[in-house]
Amino acid sequence: MIALDDRDIAILVALAEDGRITKSALADRVGLSATPCWNRLQRLEKAGLIRSYHARFDLKVLGPHVVVFVAAELHSHTADSFRTFEDAMRKTPEVTACWAIGGGHDFLLQVTTRDIDAYQRLMDQMLDDRIGLARYFSYIVTKAVKSAGAPPFDLLRGAN
Repeated sequence: MIALDDRDIAILVALAEDGRITKSALADRVGLSATPCWNRLQRLEKAGLIRSYHARFDLKVLGPHVVVFVAAELHSHTADSFRTFEDAMRKTPEVTACWAIGGGHDFLLQVTTRDIDAYQRLMDQMLDDRIGLARYFSYIVTKAVKSAGAPPFDLLRGAN
């Protein structure tokens, strides 16, 4: 666990909004000089809080696509069956995110394909590949309302 103060949170929020911000612009934005800001940034990286920097893409520029959230249930609930399914998800490029979840389903997947036909072919293949998928429930994204924002650092900080 790492203790965060208001300046640390300001750094994290700025990076979540623009991961390509220059070090000097970051320092200006959070009200620090360059060296103390850089030292804080290194501390956050070394602590593992900042794992990597990413770009966000607008897939509409490439052409039509569909994003589907999939609630998946497995046939078996052994550690080996979970590992088999998880390994298959890591190797499937159309699966852009995968979470093990509690409740009525075992996994929640985020799948991106060119169209619904490509999505259905992918799901049929997953069933044929015998990776443990028993059944799935599809939720097609019709509009992105909010995604990839900064986590509520202030609220999470209080959990320490």
